[in-house]
Amino acid sequence: MDTVMIVIVALSLLVGGLTLLVFSLLSKKRVAEDRAREASAKAEEILQGARKEAENTLKEATLQAKDYQLQVKLDFERETRERKNEISQLEKRLLQKEDALDRKTESLESRALEFGKKERELAEKEQGLERGNTELQEKIREVKENLERIAGVTAEQAKAELVEMVVNDAKLEAGKKVRAIDEEYKEEAGQKAKKMISLAIQRYAADYVTERVVTAVPLPSEEMKGRIIGREGRNIRAFEAATGIDVIIDDTPEAVILSGFNPVRREVARIALTRLVQDGRIHPARIEETVERVTKEVEEIVREAGEQALFDLGLHGVHPELVKLIGKLKYRTSYGQSIYTHSLEVAFLCGMIASELGLNAKVAKRAGLLHDIGKAVDHEVEGPHALIGADLCKKYGESGRIIHAIAAHHEDESPRDVLPILVQSCDALSGARPGARREMLANYLKRLEELEKIAKSFAGVEKSYAIQAGREIRIIVDNHKVSDDVATMLARDIANKVEAELSYPGQIRVTVIRETRAVEYAR
Repeated sequence: MDTVMIVIVALSLLVGGLTLLVFSLLSKKRVAEDRAREASAKAEEILQGARKEAENTLKEATLQAKDYQLQVKLDFERETRERKNEISQLEKRLLQKEDALDRKTESLESRALEFGKKERELAEKEQGLERGNTELQEKIREVKENLERIAGVTAEQAKAELVEMVVNDAKLEAGKKVRAIDEEYKEEAGQKAKKMISLAIQRYAADYVTERVVTAVPLPSEEMKGRIIGREGRNIRAFEAATGIDVIIDDTPEAVILSGFNPVRREVARIALTRLVQDGRIHPARIEETVERVTKEVEEIVREAGEQALFDLGLHGVHPELVKLIGKLKYRTSYGQSIYTHSLEVAFLCGMIASELGLNAKVAKRAGLLHDIGKAVDHEVEGPHALIGADLCKKYGESGRIIHAIAAHHEDESPRDVLPILVQSCDALSGARPGARREMLANYLKRLEELEKIAKSFAGVEKSYAIQAGREIRIIVDNHKVSDDVATMLARDIANKVEAELSYPGQIRVTVIRETRAVEYAR
Protein backbone atom coordinates (compact mmCIF):
# COMPACT_ATOMS: atom_id res chain seq x y z
CA MET A 1 0.00 0.00 0.00
CA ASP A 2 2.69 2.23 0.91
CA THR A 3 4.45 1.34 -2.30
CA VAL A 4 1.36 2.17 -4.32
CA MET A 5 1.16 5.45 -2.54
CA ILE A 6 4.72 6.16 -3.26
CA VAL A 7 4.22 5.28 -6.87
CA ILE A 8 1.12 7.44 -7.05
CA VAL A 9 2.90 10.31 -5.41
CA ALA A 10 5.84 9.84 -7.73
CA LEU A 11 3.54 9.75 -10.73
CA SER A 12 1.81 12.84 -9.45
CA LEU A 13 5.03 14.60 -9.07
CA LEU A 14 6.14 13.46 -12.48
CA VAL A 15 2.92 14.66 -14.08
CA GLY A 16 3.29 17.96 -12.23
CA GLY A 17 6.87 18.39 -13.45
CA LEU A 18 5.91 17.56 -16.99
CA THR A 19 3.02 19.99 -16.81
CA LEU A 20 5.30 22.65 -15.45
CA LEU A 21 7.83 21.91 -18.17
CA VAL A 22 5.21 22.12 -20.88
CA PHE A 23 3.89 25.32 -19.41
CA SER A 24 7.47 26.76 -19.30
CA LEU A 25 8.10 25.73 -22.88
CA LEU A 26 4.86 27.31 -24.01
CA SER A 27 5.73 30.49 -22.14
CA LYS A 28 9.13 30.70 -23.82
CA LYS A 29 7.58 30.04 -27.19
CA ARG A 30 5.15 32.89 -26.68
CA VAL A 31 8.01 35.18 -25.61
CA ALA A 32 10.03 34.14 -28.63
CA GLU A 33 7.08 34.71 -30.92
CA ASP A 34 6.49 38.12 -29.31
CA ARG A 35 10.16 39.03 -29.79
CA ALA A 36 10.06 37.75 -33.39
CA ARG A 37 6.98 39.88 -34.06
CA GLU A 38 8.70 42.89 -32.48
CA ALA A 39 11.91 42.28 -34.50
CA SER A 40 9.85 41.84 -37.67
CA ALA A 41 8.01 45.05 -36.93
CA LYS A 42 11.29 46.92 -36.28
CA ALA A 43 12.79 45.45 -39.43
CA GLU A 44 9.77 46.53 -41.40
CA GLU A 45 10.00 49.94 -39.85
CA ILE A 46 13.73 50.21 -40.68
CA LEU A 47 13.08 48.97 -44.18
CA GLN A 48 10.36 51.54 -44.67
CA GLY A 49 12.70 54.25 -43.37
CA ALA A 50 15.47 53.11 -45.72
CA ARG A 51 13.08 53.07 -48.62
CA LYS A 52 11.90 56.59 -47.82
CA GLU A 53 15.52 57.80 -47.43
CA ALA A 54 16.52 56.15 -50.74
CA GLU A 55 13.53 57.73 -52.44
CA ASN A 56 14.52 61.14 -51.00
CA THR A 57 18.16 60.66 -52.05
CA LEU A 58 17.10 59.64 -55.53
CA LYS A 59 14.84 62.66 -55.79
CA GLU A 60 17.69 64.97 -54.68
CA ALA A 61 20.16 63.33 -57.14
CA THR A 62 17.64 63.67 -59.90
CA LEU A 63 17.16 67.35 -59.10
CA GLN A 64 20.94 67.94 -58.97
CA ALA A 65 21.39 66.14 -62.28
CA LYS A 66 18.71 68.27 -63.84
CA ASP A 67 20.32 71.43 -62.42
CA TYR A 68 23.78 70.39 -63.68
CA GLN A 69 22.32 69.51 -67.09
CA LEU A 70 20.64 72.90 -67.21
CA GLN A 71 23.88 74.69 -66.20
CA VAL A 72 25.90 72.79 -68.83
CA LYS A 73 23.34 73.70 -71.42
CA LEU A 74 23.50 77.36 -70.44
CA ASP A 75 27.34 77.36 -70.51
CA PHE A 76 27.34 75.68 -73.91
CA GLU A 77 24.91 78.20 -75.29
CA ARG A 78 27.00 81.10 -73.90
CA GLU A 79 30.27 79.73 -75.39
CA THR A 80 28.49 79.11 -78.66
CA ARG A 81 27.34 82.73 -78.75
CA GLU A 82 30.87 83.97 -77.96
CA ARG A 83 32.44 81.79 -80.64
CA LYS A 84 29.86 82.98 -83.14
CA ASN A 85 30.74 86.59 -82.25
CA GLU A 86 34.47 85.91 -82.66
CA ILE A 87 33.89 84.17 -85.97
CA SER A 88 31.81 87.07 -87.19
CA GLN A 89 34.56 89.57 -86.18
CA LEU A 90 37.19 87.47 -87.93
CA GLU A 91 35.06 87.36 -91.03
CA LYS A 92 34.78 91.17 -90.93
CA ARG A 93 38.59 91.52 -90.56
CA LEU A 94 39.20 89.12 -93.41
CA LEU A 95 36.84 91.09 -95.58
CA GLN A 96 38.64 94.31 -94.67
CA LYS A 97 42.06 92.75 -95.44
CA GLU A 98 40.79 91.46 -98.75
CA ASP A 99 39.62 94.97 -99.61
CA ALA A 100 43.01 96.42 -98.62
CA LEU A 101 44.85 93.79 -100.66
CA ASP A 102 42.69 94.56 -103.64
CA ARG A 103 43.48 98.25 -103.32
CA LYS A 104 47.23 97.56 -102.95
CA THR A 105 47.17 95.25 -105.96
CA GLU A 106 45.54 97.93 -108.03
CA SER A 107 48.13 100.48 -106.80
CA LEU A 108 51.05 98.15 -107.62
CA GLU A 109 49.70 97.49 -111.05
CA SER A 110 49.42 101.21 -111.70
CA ARG A 111 52.98 101.77 -110.41
CA ALA A 112 54.27 98.93 -112.57
CA LEU A 113 52.78 100.63 -115.58
CA GLU A 114 54.41 103.94 -114.56
CA PHE A 115 57.81 102.25 -114.01
CA GLY A 116 57.62 100.58 -117.37
CA LYS A 117 56.92 103.92 -118.97
CA LYS A 118 59.84 105.60 -117.08
CA GLU A 119 62.15 102.70 -117.96
CA ARG A 120 61.46 103.23 -121.63
CA GLU A 121 62.09 106.95 -121.22
CA LEU A 122 65.42 106.25 -119.40
CA ALA A 123 66.49 103.88 -122.15
CA GLU A 124 65.84 106.56 -124.72
CA LYS A 125 67.78 109.13 -122.66
CA GLU A 126 70.69 106.69 -122.19
CA GLN A 127 70.92 106.23 -125.94
CA GLY A 128 70.93 110.01 -126.32
CA LEU A 129 73.74 110.32 -123.72
CA GLU A 130 75.82 107.69 -125.49
CA ARG A 131 75.48 109.58 -128.73
CA GLY A 132 76.41 112.85 -126.91
CA ASN A 133 79.40 111.15 -125.20
CA THR A 134 80.65 109.90 -128.54
CA GLU A 135 80.41 113.38 -129.98
CA LEU A 136 82.15 114.84 -126.86
CA GLN A 137 85.04 112.36 -127.11
CA GLU A 138 85.46 113.27 -130.73
CA LYS A 139 85.56 116.98 -129.87
CA ILE A 140 88.06 116.34 -127.00
CA ARG A 141 90.29 114.43 -129.37
CA GLU A 142 90.17 117.31 -131.86
CA VAL A 143 90.92 119.86 -129.08
CA LYS A 144 93.82 117.72 -127.76
CA GLU A 145 95.31 117.48 -131.25
CA ASN A 146 95.01 121.25 -131.65
CA LEU A 147 96.63 121.83 -128.20
CA GLU A 148 99.50 119.44 -128.96
CA ARG A 149 100.03 121.14 -132.32
CA ILE A 150 100.04 124.61 -130.68
CA ALA A 151 102.18 123.63 -127.59
CA GLY A 152 104.61 121.49 -129.52
CA VAL A 153 104.51 118.67 -126.86
CA THR A 154 102.52 115.48 -126.64
CA ALA A 155 100.01 114.71 -123.90
CA GLU A 156 102.34 112.12 -122.33
CA GLN A 157 105.14 114.66 -122.09
CA ALA A 158 102.84 117.24 -120.50
CA LYS A 159 101.60 114.59 -118.03
CA ALA A 160 105.18 113.67 -117.08
CA GLU A 161 106.06 117.33 -116.44
CA LEU A 162 102.93 117.77 -114.33
CA VAL A 163 103.68 114.63 -112.31
CA GLU A 164 107.24 115.83 -111.67
CA MET A 165 105.95 119.19 -110.44
CA VAL A 166 103.46 117.46 -108.13
CA VAL A 167 106.15 115.08 -106.80
CA ASN A 168 108.49 117.98 -105.99
CA ASP A 169 105.74 119.86 -104.22
CA ALA A 170 104.81 116.70 -102.30
CA LYS A 171 108.42 116.12 -101.23
CA LEU A 172 108.70 119.71 -99.99
CA GLU A 173 105.46 119.43 -98.07
CA ALA A 174 106.47 116.03 -96.68
CA GLY A 175 109.81 117.46 -95.52
CA LYS A 176 108.02 120.23 -93.66
CA LYS A 177 105.65 117.76 -92.01
CA VAL A 178 108.51 115.42 -91.07
CA ARG A 179 110.38 118.30 -89.46
CA ALA A 180 107.28 119.38 -87.58
CA ILE A 181 106.62 115.80 -86.43
CA ASP A 182 110.27 115.41 -85.39
CA GLU A 183 110.15 118.61 -83.33
CA GLU A 184 106.86 117.57 -81.74
CA TYR A 185 108.27 114.11 -80.96
CA LYS A 186 111.39 115.56 -79.39
CA GLU A 187 109.36 117.96 -77.27
CA GLU A 188 106.98 115.24 -76.12
CA ALA A 189 109.80 112.77 -75.43
CA GLY A 190 111.68 115.43 -73.47
CA GLN A 191 108.62 116.21 -71.38
CA LYS A 192 108.01 112.53 -70.61
CA ALA A 193 111.66 111.94 -69.74
CA LYS A 194 111.70 114.98 -67.44
CA LYS A 195 108.50 113.77 -65.81
CA MET A 196 109.93 110.27 -65.17
CA ILE A 197 113.22 111.61 -63.84
CA SER A 198 111.54 114.21 -61.64
CA LEU A 199 109.21 111.55 -60.27
CA ALA A 200 112.14 109.25 -59.54
CA ILE A 201 114.12 112.06 -57.85
CA GLN A 202 111.08 113.08 -55.83
CA ARG A 203 110.51 109.52 -54.59
CA TYR A 204 114.09 108.98 -53.40
CA ALA A 205 116.75 111.03 -51.67
CA ALA A 206 119.86 110.00 -49.70
CA ASP A 207 122.64 111.49 -47.64
CA TYR A 208 126.25 111.60 -48.74
CA VAL A 209 129.56 111.32 -46.90
CA THR A 210 132.91 112.95 -47.55
CA GLU A 211 135.61 111.11 -49.48
CA ARG A 212 138.73 110.45 -47.45
CA VAL A 213 141.85 108.41 -48.01
CA VAL A 214 143.12 109.30 -44.54
CA THR A 215 141.49 108.97 -41.15
CA ALA A 216 142.34 110.99 -38.06
CA VAL A 217 142.20 109.24 -34.68
CA PRO A 218 141.96 111.63 -31.69
CA LEU A 219 144.27 111.02 -28.72
CA PRO A 220 143.70 111.97 -25.08
CA SER A 221 147.20 113.46 -24.80
CA GLU A 222 150.50 113.89 -26.64
CA GLU A 223 152.04 111.25 -24.38
CA MET A 224 149.96 108.58 -26.11
CA LYS A 225 151.94 109.07 -29.35
CA GLY A 226 155.06 107.64 -27.71
CA ARG A 227 153.15 104.61 -26.42
CA ILE A 228 151.77 104.01 -29.93
CA ILE A 229 155.29 104.09 -31.37
CA GLY A 230 156.67 101.85 -28.64
CA ARG A 231 160.24 100.94 -27.84
CA GLU A 232 162.31 101.26 -31.02
CA GLY A 233 159.04 101.54 -32.98
CA ARG A 234 157.94 97.94 -32.41
CA ASN A 235 154.32 98.86 -31.58
CA ILE A 236 153.76 100.97 -34.69
CA ARG A 237 155.44 98.34 -36.90
CA ALA A 238 153.24 95.61 -35.41
CA PHE A 239 150.15 97.75 -35.93
CA GLU A 240 151.02 98.53 -39.58
CA ALA A 241 151.83 94.88 -40.27
CA ALA A 242 148.55 93.68 -38.71
CA THR A 243 146.31 96.25 -40.44
CA GLY A 244 148.17 97.05 -43.69
CA ILE A 245 147.60 100.76 -43.01
CA ASP A 246 150.30 103.43 -42.61
CA VAL A 247 150.33 105.30 -39.30
CA ILE A 248 151.45 108.92 -39.63
CA ILE A 249 152.52 110.61 -36.42
CA ASP A 250 153.35 114.27 -37.03
CA ASP A 251 152.93 117.61 -35.34
CA THR A 252 149.16 117.42 -35.45
CA PRO A 253 148.14 117.98 -31.83
CA GLU A 254 146.47 115.08 -30.05
CA ALA A 255 145.80 113.14 -33.28
CA VAL A 256 147.26 110.30 -35.33
CA ILE A 257 146.68 109.98 -39.08
CA LEU A 258 145.88 106.58 -40.67
CA SER A 259 146.59 106.46 -44.40
CA GLY A 260 145.61 103.75 -46.89
CA PHE A 261 143.62 103.18 -50.07
CA ASN A 262 141.71 100.19 -48.70
CA PRO A 263 138.77 101.76 -46.83
CA VAL A 264 137.83 98.55 -45.00
CA ARG A 265 141.33 98.09 -43.65
CA ARG A 266 141.42 101.77 -42.72
CA GLU A 267 138.18 101.36 -40.77
CA VAL A 268 139.60 98.28 -38.98
CA ALA A 269 142.72 100.25 -38.10
CA ARG A 270 140.69 103.20 -36.80
CA ILE A 271 138.51 101.07 -34.52
CA ALA A 272 141.46 98.97 -33.32
CA LEU A 273 143.64 102.02 -32.53
CA THR A 274 140.75 103.74 -30.75
CA ARG A 275 140.23 100.70 -28.51
CA LEU A 276 143.96 100.36 -27.82
CA VAL A 277 144.16 104.01 -26.81
CA GLN A 278 141.13 103.64 -24.54
CA ASP A 279 142.52 100.46 -22.99
CA GLY A 280 146.04 101.86 -22.57
CA ARG A 281 147.72 98.47 -22.95
CA ILE A 282 149.63 98.79 -26.22
CA HIS A 283 152.08 96.04 -27.14
CA PRO A 284 152.47 93.74 -30.19
CA ALA A 285 150.48 90.81 -28.78
CA ARG A 286 147.64 93.08 -27.67
CA ILE A 287 147.69 94.84 -31.04
CA GLU A 288 147.37 91.55 -32.96
CA GLU A 289 144.57 90.36 -30.70
CA THR A 290 142.62 93.62 -30.99
CA VAL A 291 143.06 93.86 -34.77
CA GLU A 292 141.89 90.27 -35.22
CA ARG A 293 138.79 90.85 -33.10
CA VAL A 294 137.95 94.14 -34.81
CA THR A 295 138.44 92.54 -38.24
CA LYS A 296 135.77 89.97 -37.42
CA GLU A 297 133.44 92.70 -36.18
CA VAL A 298 133.93 94.79 -39.33
CA GLU A 299 133.34 91.72 -41.50
CA GLU A 300 130.05 91.18 -39.67
CA ILE A 301 129.16 94.86 -40.17
CA VAL A 302 129.97 94.53 -43.89
CA ARG A 303 127.81 91.41 -44.22
CA GLU A 304 124.92 93.05 -42.37
CA ALA A 305 125.20 96.17 -44.57
CA GLY A 306 125.00 94.01 -47.71
CA GLU A 307 121.99 92.09 -46.37
CA GLN A 308 120.30 95.35 -45.35
CA ALA A 309 120.73 96.70 -48.89
CA LEU A 310 119.11 93.57 -50.35
CA PHE A 311 116.30 93.78 -47.79
CA ASP A 312 115.62 97.46 -48.56
CA LEU A 313 115.41 96.70 -52.29
CA GLY A 314 113.42 93.48 -51.92
CA LEU A 315 116.05 91.37 -53.72
CA HIS A 316 117.10 87.80 -53.00
CA GLY A 317 119.22 85.00 -54.40
CA VAL A 318 122.46 87.04 -54.39
CA HIS A 319 125.67 85.06 -53.77
CA PRO A 320 127.08 85.55 -50.22
CA GLU A 321 130.40 86.82 -51.60
CA LEU A 322 128.58 89.50 -53.59
CA VAL A 323 126.67 90.42 -50.42
CA LYS A 324 130.00 91.00 -48.67
CA LEU A 325 131.26 93.12 -51.57
CA ILE A 326 128.09 95.22 -51.45
CA GLY A 327 128.70 95.81 -47.74
CA LYS A 328 132.33 96.82 -48.45
CA LEU A 329 131.04 99.63 -50.66
CA LYS A 330 129.90 101.30 -47.42
CA TYR A 331 133.55 102.30 -46.84
CA ARG A 332 134.22 103.27 -50.48
CA THR A 333 133.64 106.81 -51.76
CA SER A 334 133.90 108.56 -55.12
CA TYR A 335 134.05 112.36 -55.41
CA GLY A 336 132.77 112.56 -51.84
CA GLN A 337 129.79 110.29 -52.54
CA SER A 338 129.42 106.97 -50.69
CA ILE A 339 129.41 104.17 -53.28
CA TYR A 340 127.13 102.12 -51.01
CA THR A 341 124.58 104.93 -50.84
CA HIS A 342 125.11 105.69 -54.53
CA SER A 343 124.44 102.04 -55.47
CA LEU A 344 121.26 101.98 -53.41
CA GLU A 345 120.09 105.22 -54.99
CA VAL A 346 120.83 103.97 -58.52
CA ALA A 347 118.93 100.76 -57.73
CA PHE A 348 115.91 102.70 -56.49
CA LEU A 349 115.99 105.02 -59.50
CA CYS A 350 116.32 102.09 -61.91
CA GLY A 351 113.35 100.36 -60.30
CA MET A 352 111.19 103.48 -60.38
CA ILE A 353 111.96 104.40 -64.01
CA ALA A 354 111.66 100.75 -65.11
CA SER A 355 108.18 100.65 -63.57
CA GLU A 356 107.23 103.82 -65.45
CA LEU A 357 108.54 102.29 -68.72
CA GLY A 358 106.79 98.96 -68.18
CA LEU A 359 110.07 97.01 -67.66
CA ASN A 360 110.99 94.42 -65.01
CA ALA A 361 111.65 96.50 -61.88
CA LYS A 362 113.36 93.63 -59.99
CA VAL A 363 115.96 93.10 -62.75
CA ALA A 364 116.54 96.86 -63.04
CA LYS A 365 117.08 97.18 -59.26
CA ARG A 366 119.51 94.25 -59.27
CA ALA A 367 121.55 95.76 -62.11
CA GLY A 368 121.55 99.19 -60.42
CA LEU A 369 122.72 97.78 -57.08
CA LEU A 370 125.56 95.75 -58.62
CA HIS A 371 126.69 98.26 -61.28
CA ASP A 372 129.62 99.58 -59.19
CA ILE A 373 130.44 96.31 -57.40
CA GLY A 374 133.86 96.36 -59.08
CA LYS A 375 134.85 99.40 -57.00
CA ALA A 376 134.92 97.18 -53.93
CA VAL A 377 138.06 95.45 -55.29
CA ASP A 378 139.38 97.84 -58.00
CA HIS A 379 142.32 98.77 -55.74
CA GLU A 380 143.33 95.08 -55.83
CA VAL A 381 142.53 94.19 -59.48
CA GLU A 382 143.72 95.95 -62.64
CA GLY A 383 141.16 97.23 -65.12
CA PRO A 384 138.00 99.37 -65.35
CA HIS A 385 135.64 98.86 -62.43
CA ALA A 386 132.73 98.08 -64.83
CA LEU A 387 134.54 95.09 -66.37
CA ILE A 388 135.84 94.01 -62.95
CA GLY A 389 132.29 94.05 -61.61
CA ALA A 390 130.99 92.13 -64.63
CA ASP A 391 133.65 89.42 -64.08
CA LEU A 392 132.74 89.17 -60.39
CA CYS A 393 129.02 88.81 -61.16
CA LYS A 394 129.77 86.22 -63.82
CA LYS A 395 131.91 84.32 -61.32
CA TYR A 396 129.13 84.30 -58.72
CA GLY A 397 126.30 83.21 -61.01
CA GLU A 398 124.45 86.39 -62.01
CA SER A 399 122.40 86.34 -65.23
CA GLY A 400 123.91 87.37 -68.54
CA ARG A 401 121.64 90.40 -68.80
CA ILE A 402 122.83 91.75 -65.42
CA ILE A 403 126.47 91.10 -66.37
CA HIS A 404 126.06 92.94 -69.67
CA ALA A 405 124.34 95.91 -67.96
CA ILE A 406 127.25 96.23 -65.49
CA ALA A 407 129.92 95.92 -68.20
CA ALA A 408 128.19 98.42 -70.54
CA HIS A 409 127.13 101.12 -68.09
CA HIS A 410 130.34 103.08 -68.88
CA GLU A 411 130.34 101.91 -72.52
CA ASP A 412 133.23 99.51 -72.03
CA GLU A 413 130.88 97.32 -74.06
CA SER A 414 128.27 98.40 -76.60
CA PRO A 415 124.77 98.27 -75.07
CA ARG A 416 122.62 95.53 -76.60
CA ASP A 417 119.33 96.37 -74.88
CA VAL A 418 117.65 99.05 -72.80
CA LEU A 419 118.86 97.86 -69.35
CA PRO A 420 122.49 99.14 -69.56
CA ILE A 421 121.19 102.47 -70.92
CA LEU A 422 118.80 102.69 -67.99
CA VAL A 423 121.61 101.92 -65.50
CA GLN A 424 123.87 104.46 -67.22
CA SER A 425 121.17 107.15 -67.02
CA CYS A 426 120.42 106.50 -63.35
CA ASP A 427 124.16 106.39 -62.54
CA ALA A 428 124.60 109.79 -64.15
CA LEU A 429 121.47 111.11 -62.46
CA SER A 430 122.69 110.00 -59.02
CA GLY A 431 126.23 111.33 -59.45
CA ALA A 432 125.68 114.50 -61.45
CA ARG A 433 122.90 116.37 -59.69
CA PRO A 434 124.02 119.27 -57.47
CA GLY A 435 125.30 118.23 -54.08
CA ALA A 436 125.88 114.62 -54.95
CA ARG A 437 129.62 114.85 -55.45
CA ARG A 438 132.34 117.32 -54.62
CA GLU A 439 134.60 118.69 -57.29
CA MET A 440 137.73 120.75 -57.01
CA LEU A 441 137.10 124.41 -57.93
CA ALA A 442 140.08 124.49 -60.29
CA ASN A 443 138.89 121.41 -62.16
CA TYR A 444 135.38 122.88 -62.33
CA LEU A 445 136.56 126.17 -63.82
CA LYS A 446 138.85 124.36 -66.25
CA ARG A 447 135.98 122.22 -67.46
CA LEU A 448 133.81 125.31 -68.09
CA GLU A 449 136.61 127.01 -70.02
CA GLU A 450 137.18 123.94 -72.19
CA LEU A 451 133.44 123.69 -72.83
CA GLU A 452 133.23 127.30 -74.04
CA LYS A 453 136.42 126.86 -76.06
CA ILE A 454 134.99 123.85 -77.92
CA ALA A 455 131.86 125.83 -78.78
CA LYS A 456 133.84 128.82 -80.11
CA SER A 457 135.98 126.59 -82.33
CA PHE A 458 133.11 126.26 -84.86
CA ALA A 459 132.60 128.76 -87.67
CA GLY A 460 129.75 131.21 -87.28
CA VAL A 461 129.78 131.14 -83.46
CA GLU A 462 129.92 134.62 -81.95
CA LYS A 463 129.55 133.93 -78.22
CA SER A 464 129.21 130.93 -75.91
CA TYR A 465 128.16 130.76 -72.26
CA ALA A 466 128.41 127.78 -69.89
CA ILE A 467 125.48 127.94 -67.46
CA GLN A 468 123.78 125.76 -64.82
CA ALA A 469 127.11 124.66 -63.30
CA GLY A 470 128.37 123.48 -66.67
CA ARG A 471 125.34 121.35 -67.48
CA GLU A 472 124.27 123.59 -70.37
CA ILE A 473 126.15 125.56 -73.02
CA ARG A 474 124.32 128.35 -74.86
CA ILE A 475 125.77 129.46 -78.18
CA ILE A 476 124.90 132.62 -80.11
CA VAL A 477 125.64 132.44 -83.85
CA ASP A 478 125.81 134.98 -86.68
CA ASN A 479 122.45 134.84 -88.47
CA HIS A 480 124.06 135.87 -91.78
CA LYS A 481 126.47 132.92 -91.75
CA VAL A 482 124.31 130.24 -90.07
CA SER A 483 120.81 129.33 -91.28
CA ASP A 484 118.15 127.49 -89.27
CA ASP A 485 119.02 124.14 -90.79
CA VAL A 486 122.76 124.73 -90.28
CA ALA A 487 122.05 125.72 -86.64
CA THR A 488 120.46 122.34 -86.04
CA MET A 489 123.50 120.55 -87.49
CA LEU A 490 125.85 122.87 -85.56
CA ALA A 491 124.26 121.89 -82.22
CA ARG A 492 124.70 118.23 -83.06
CA ASP A 493 128.35 118.69 -84.13
CA ILE A 494 129.21 120.62 -80.95
CA ALA A 495 127.54 117.95 -78.78
CA ASN A 496 129.54 115.21 -80.56
CA LYS A 497 132.82 117.10 -80.06
CA VAL A 498 132.05 117.70 -76.37
CA GLU A 499 131.40 113.97 -75.90
CA ALA A 500 134.67 113.10 -77.65
CA GLU A 501 137.03 115.62 -76.00
CA LEU A 502 135.60 116.50 -72.59
CA SER A 503 135.16 114.50 -69.39
CA TYR A 504 132.12 115.53 -67.36
CA PRO A 505 129.47 114.01 -65.07
CA GLY A 506 125.94 113.51 -66.35
CA GLN A 507 125.01 115.28 -69.57
CA ILE A 508 125.47 118.73 -71.13
CA ARG A 509 122.69 120.45 -73.04
CA VAL A 510 123.82 122.31 -76.18
CA THR A 511 121.53 125.21 -77.17
CA VAL A 512 122.23 127.18 -80.37
CA ILE A 513 120.50 130.59 -80.59
CA ARG A 514 120.04 132.30 -83.97
CA GLU A 515 118.11 135.51 -84.25
CA THR A 516 117.43 138.20 -86.84
CA ARG A 517 117.20 141.79 -85.66
CA ALA A 518 115.79 144.69 -87.66
CA VAL A 519 117.04 148.08 -86.40
CA GLU A 520 115.97 151.49 -87.66
CA TYR A 521 116.43 154.98 -86.27
CA ALA A 522 113.79 157.72 -86.23
CA ARG A 523 115.34 161.11 -86.91
